[in-house]
Amino acid sequence: MNAFMHTALGITDFWTFVLGTIFIVLLPGPNSMYVLSVAAQRGVREGYKGACGVFLGDAILMVLSAAGVASLLKASPALFYVVKYIGAAYLGWIGFQMLRGAVRAWTSRGSDGGAVAAQAQAPVDRAVSPFRKALVVSLLNPKAILFFISFFIQFVDPQFGYPALSFVALGLVCQLCSFAYLTAIIFVGARLAEAFRRRRRLSAGMASGVGAMFIGFGAKLATATLN
Repeated sequence: MNAFMHTALGITDFWTFVLGTIFIVLLPGPNSMYVLSVAAQRGVREGYKGACGVFLGDAILMVLSAAGVASLLKASPALFYVVKYIGAAYLGWIGFQMLRGAVRAWTSRGSDGGAVAAQAQAPVDRAVSPFRKALVVSLLNPKAILFFISFFIQFVDPQFGYPALSFVALGLVCQLCSFAYLTAIIFVGARLAEAFRRRRRLSAGMASGVGAMFIGFGAKLATATLN
């Protein structure tokens, strides 16, 4: 199989790439955490809208990697710093908004506490469609950026005559792994939705945890290097 992929598609160490992709996809990141939160709060359909945003964002990063943007970022440290700090600020802002909504939900009192909690989360969850927000999160995802810049391109044989074919094949593997993982996350989130509707503070607890993780993702991107 490895010999066939190398000969026909210009992919080196195909199974190493597959295993590496699976492990990287399984690592918690802003894409999966956002899709999980959407599915838990708004259901399966909205969760898949967010997942489609992730798929498109990853596809764009793959195309940019294939087009040589990875080499451009490596050759221009100033441009890389601009990209990573903008991305870090955006992820940190999302985390702050989630934490703020969670604090409002935790501090709500009285018979209308559930309504107050729901309203507190509304600016984070409903101001922007899951597809558009997930697309931006995906494009600024430090795990995806570093994956496609540093790991993805290592498995394309530079001597192969049709490198675009290699990138398409590798991209399909990435998207299939991502689809399987996000599907599992969406249905797990949907199972949690009923519990969250009955226990607003449980929902707030998850929102605060996800918000803290987004701030951590932003900090990770801010300290990322291309080496």
